[in-house]
Amino acid sequence: MEHLFSPYKLKSLDLKNRVVMPPMCQYSVTNKDGIANDWHYLHYTSRAIGGAGLVIVEMTDVEPDGRISDYDLGLWSDDQIPALARIVEAIHRHGAKAAIQIAHAGRKAEDAETPVAPSAIPFDENSKTPRALTTEEVKQMVEKFRVAVRRAVKAGFDAIELHGAHGYLIHQFHSPLTNRRTDEYGKDLTKFGQEVILAAKSEMPEDMPLIMRISAREYVTGGYGIEESIAFSKAYQAAGVDMFHVSAGGEGPIAAEGRPGTHVAYQVPLARQIKEALQVPVIAVGRLDEPALANAVIGNEDADLVAVGRGMLRNPYWALEAATVLQKEIAIPAQYQNGFPRKSR
Repeated sequence: MEHLFSPYKLKSLDLKNRVVMPPMCQYSVTNKDGIANDWHYLHYTSRAIGGAGLVIVEMTDVEPDGRISDYDLGLWSDDQIPALARIVEAIHRHGAKAAIQIAHAGRKAEDAETPVAPSAIPFDENSKTPRALTTEEVKQMVEKFRVAVRRAVKAGFDAIELHGAHGYLIHQFHSPLTNRRTDEYGKDLTKFGQEVILAAKSEMPEDMPLIMRISAREYVTGGYGIEESIAFSKAYQAAGVDMFHVSAGGEGPIAAEGRPGTHVAYQVPLARQIKEALQVPVIAVGRLDEPALANAVIGNEDADLVAVGRGMLRNPYWALEAATVLQKEIAIPAQYQNGFPRKSR
């Protein structure tokens, strides 16, 4: 039976365990130039030292106005490659693999003078009203994703994740709540996402996996549910997605009648349904900080990998601690071995 510390392989991505550090924005690019700095280097390297199998670098944007804030990472310039390559090298040196999440915030770009989106619909009454992209601008946006992926590959990442969740641009295109277009990108709500996937794949080595993060359920009035997300995920899978990172929500203010659960693992059933419907590997996420629970997600075949977000923000060495609790073998850095029982060395 597989468990949290079983190895896992997807195409060329060969992981020592099933523990994933998910992308979590740090809002720490103090120079506002999109270039990773010492904070990012230490942040990601420490999680590799701490035993994670896969470290996914936070939402990294394809253009300056695609950032949530001006303090976000970017890959719209070759000048941003070296700092990320340094992070990748350190992650590899400490035994983990590295992925990066490529994205555009769309209407949720808070610091853009005028955000862009599929349609001119603001996120809420306190948000800026975005400008609807022209058809030609949508095609140009696909190219911006393409060259950002090219730069990520050049930086040495082992996998690419496209952000199609949490109300950001790809999500905005496949949600009928935010895409009211009458052109080709409105007639087929998955067209933009499919074109971004095909563009990304054209820049990636054939054996490099493409991950896509999705919101499998919207928690707003009239929002889509699991059946709709299964349908659009099938279109994305056909376009080239190898694994789905299954989250939920983020596209609008949460409706009282659609409020998500607050219990641990409330999103795991969504991941399992995507996995079973598409026969595709998935990453589960959402309040999976307890080692026994994370282990059960793997053992029960609910998901193939488990993302531990807030747990790793609290403790960079979460994976080492979890292996100790579960009495599983894990390589402990020599410098830290006195702090852990022999079973986990």
